[in-house]
Amino acid sequence: MQTLDLAESDLRRLNATLQAAATSGGNETAWQVVNPRGAHALAVGLDGPLSVTVQGSTGYYCAGMNKQATVQVAGSAGPGVAENMMSGTVVVEGDASQYAGATGRGGLLVVKGNASSRCGISMKGIDIVVFGNVGHMSAFMAQAGTLVVLGDAGEALGDSLYEARLFVRGSVKSLGADCVEKEMRPEHHALLADLLARAGAPAAPEEFRRYGSARRLYTFDIDNASAY
Repeated sequence: MQTLDLAESDLRRLNATLQAAATSGGNETAWQVVNPRGAHALAVGLDGPLSVTVQGSTGYYCAGMNKQATVQVAGSAGPGVAENMMSGTVVVEGDASQYAGATGRGGLLVVKGNASSRCGISMKGIDIVVFGNVGHMSAFMAQAGTLVVLGDAGEALGDSLYEARLFVRGSVKSLGADCVEKEMRPEHHALLADLLARAGAPAAPEEFRRYGSARRLYTFDIDNASAY
């Protein structure tokens, strides 16, 4: 495993080193970052099958725009962790601040603590599993993907929701505009079982309730979506 020390290297050089390793096709695929000291935009723009462990907490936008890589934060993450993620896996061992996984298009984000407000805002295909609670307006304008919450959800869950799937094991303080509780069918149990297993989450699908869009705010008919 290669080690990068932010006490000895600046952030721009560190990110450039990781980005080059991700696209080189070489054998150096396992890296650790020490002394992150809450740095912003750490391990961003990775585009390759790299494994990066950050030994500590990070600031804004850690692992943003991730593609293929696995990034593990052995601490907590600031706002916008895994923002605009395309694929790969990001794991936060602690808590995540606001808008975790914002606009994410693919991949898996796992938060083993709590996530703050607007978790999964405008998500477009990412899967997010939060072991703890999520704050208000989580999955606001979420378009596609899945948000799984093992704890409780704050106010206005799924406000202005499109076609993302929401599963909550605990209580929901309130639902946002056009978000309603829906039936849990066998295909939803199967989907949830797979996500929980991939995230290593200590829960069973039968413990969750499903929420989705009532489709009353659309300006088009969902049944004719392919024609637009």
